[in-house]
Amino acid sequence: MFVYLDNSATTRQYDQVTDAMAASMRDCFGNPSSLHAMGLAAEKEVRKARKAIASSLACHEDEIIFTSGGTESDNMALLSTAQARRREGKRIITTRVEHPAVLETCKVLERQGFELIYIDVDERCRLNFPQLKAAINDETILISVMAVNNEVGTIMPLRDISEIKKRAIFHTDAVQGLGKTELKRTGADMISLSAHKIHGPKGVGALYVRKGVTIPAFINGGGQEKHRRSGTENVPGIMGFGMASQIAEKHFDQRVSAMAAARRRLFDGLCDQISDIRVNSPEDGAASVLNVSFLGCRGEVLLHTLEQDQIYVSTGSACSSNKKGRSHVLAAMGLSDKEIEGAIRFSFNEFNTAEEMDYVIDRVKTAVNRFRKLGSFR
Repeated sequence: MFVYLDNSATTRQYDQVTDAMAASMRDCFGNPSSLHAMGLAAEKEVRKARKAIASSLACHEDEIIFTSGGTESDNMALLSTAQARRREGKRIITTRVEHPAVLETCKVLERQGFELIYIDVDERCRLNFPQLKAAINDETILISVMAVNNEVGTIMPLRDISEIKKRAIFHTDAVQGLGKTELKRTGADMISLSAHKIHGPKGVGALYVRKGVTIPAFINGGGQEKHRRSGTENVPGIMGFGMASQIAEKHFDQRVSAMAAARRRLFDGLCDQISDIRVNSPEDGAASVLNVSFLGCRGEVLLHTLEQDQIYVSTGSACSSNKKGRSHVLAAMGLSDKEIEGAIRFSFNEFNTAEEMDYVIDRVKTAVNRFRKLGSFR
């Protein structure tokens, strides 16, 4: 049996998305900036996709900027806002559990003279809201807090943050939230999105910028994306993103219910059949993620053992897997080194079944018992 449970890293494209993209590359290959019929046809497809993504956020299509993915969207939001508002203040607030696309950009801004404040989380990755509220002052120009944590699935209180942000621009990295949690009326001024987390193509994303928020051009050139992100549009990718977004919104309740059922089946089975585990994800977290520490095991060894049974999971963020050291998210949550090293992230899609979860439970139980008998963790 083949079971894919690394959907927080990437998802398999919907077949209809792949077919539509192939048709676009074959038949709708004009440059959207060209004035002839081929160009106008391409521009129409881009506009259609922009409307679909705007619909998922309940915003206007003119507030959507297409990018190369979530990382670029995060970089654009932080760097462009800092550049635009540096004369108004130097304080930027974020959390200790953000994606590297935000944390590494914050390091760049810190070197440029900005004051970075990192907010703590508790043992379930829930935001220390009083600490955040106390950190906001008249010098605060930007607050960046993710919508859903990519490693444990904790849902952050975006609406509450928007109500205390004062004059700051509020950005949220919602890459793990799109299609899995409600992103309409969050109160955020900027929202980062990515296509390949919702069964769309890799290499395309978007940044929502609320009307009235002014940022300088992030990429200069021919003036595409209302002069904020120049470069010929990736028409097939944008089309695929729009279609995936449309499907995700249309079947939102069914998708979330299916993921929640798979998560609950796996959660119950692991807790019932395997001792000495620590569930790191909160009960009320996103339906798409379940993070569990198997004490007495090494997560990386467990990952590759499950791979031999055609079960695909991860030990944390795919964007951090090439870096040595422990998970910064689990460390910020206060886990011990042994708990961090034994952690596995299972992340779901709407196609996962109860039969698959039972198979995973059986294979995980066998692997964990074997490693504990061998004393693999020393």
